[in-house]
Amino acid sequence: MLNRRIVLGGALSAVAFLGTTAARAATTLKISHQFPGGTLEEGDFRDRLCRKFAAELAKRTSGAIGAEVYPNASLVKTNAQFSTLRKGALDMTLYPLAYAGGEVPEVNITLMPCMVNSYAEAAAWKNAEIGKELVKLLADKGVIIVSWIWQAGGLASRGTKVVTPEEAKGMKVRGGSREMDLMFKAAGAAVVSLPSNEAYAAMQTGAVDAVVTSSTSLISFHMDELSKNFTGGGGKSYWFMFEPLMMSKIIFDALPKDQQDAIMAVGSDLEAFAYEAAKADDKSVVDIYKAKGSEIHPFDDAILAQWKEIAKASAWKDYAEKSESNAKFMKLAEAVAGTVK
Repeated sequence: MLNRRIVLGGALSAVAFLGTTAARAATTLKISHQFPGGTLEEGDFRDRLCRKFAAELAKRTSGAIGAEVYPNASLVKTNAQFSTLRKGALDMTLYPLAYAGGEVPEVNITLMPCMVNSYAEAAAWKNAEIGKELVKLLADKGVIIVSWIWQAGGLASRGTKVVTPEEAKGMKVRGGSREMDLMFKAAGAAVVSLPSNEAYAAMQTGAVDAVVTSSTSLISFHMDELSKNFTGGGGKSYWFMFEPLMMSKIIFDALPKDQQDAIMAVGSDLEAFAYEAAKADDKSVVDIYKAKGSEIHPFDDAILAQWKEIAKASAWKDYAEKSESNAKFMKLAEAVAGTVK
């Protein structure tokens, strides 16, 4: 009787073990971002991209691996997402990379004012030397770039317009990166550093007079409700930011090769969606702000040339002089600038 109990107990344990193993066979990645949540078809395109990524990944791997999306910095606070990713405590994030400039100074190149001049030029980074070096740098820091996503931006102001450098004097401006802040400081503005998901409250309280961020964030965070003037639209700007979908290298390396390949393939396939959505928002933002009564002030080449002169003497110079590594990234970025129309 005792022997039978032992055999039956062992068999039941084996079944329980196999059941647990089967239950764990499917991997669910957690994707964090700071932007408002939506659905596959509606809402901020960055949230939609994450949801499309999750759905397509599950489809291509027959459910072996999928993802859950956590918008609004609900899983990890905005400023902590990059460091959490590096440690493997977060699986994936869609993140404005220049926010990580305090940890990895070289990545400030990904929101260098007046460096990137068009979406075509931004897209060229991926296969250019600047892109290859960025991939190496981030891999060394424990991060994998899954989708290359760029966005143009504009400026929303609660009072008077801020179009030229002269008009920025004395204004409190949220620039979005250390280098953008340096350019605005050089133009005579006071700068306020905060993530875009905190911009509405800052504008509402008067902590800032103007906010510079992507067209999509200017829409999603409803800055139109507080703005009297808008500068930008149409994809011509001093502000092009790299906001990639990234994955922890610790988590990525632990996956089997077929799942790694699926992740990278889905990420690459979604880049076309991201670029088209970003361009569409550059047009939509103008209509939305105009409908709310904002005066619209498009950038033109002459105005951007004024800003570029200031950016070169301040942000570009400061960045390149920080280290040999920074100087290398600056040189590689300049090699792409102006080469693609």
